[in-house]
Amino acid sequence: MGHTEYKVIHIAEGGLGTIFLGASGIPVKRMQAALNKEAADGWQVVFQIVEQKRFWLFWTREAVIVTLGKQ
Repeated sequence: MGHTEYKVIHIAEGGLGTIFLGASGIPVKRMQAALNKEAADGWQVVFQIVEQKRFWLFWTREAVIVTLGKQ
């Protein structure tokens, strides 16, 4: 029986988008690219959470924290 390995990646929208757009959502295209790259290496998504952080004074910014696993 092999052991399972885990890796955590953090995918956030850039700050400039937040400044110009007022609020940034989840960076879906960046997330897809990152997950496809990891999947090609055999990693699978085990768990993900979305975090919202206050950015400067007025805006919030979303990021996704993804836990990947592979055997």
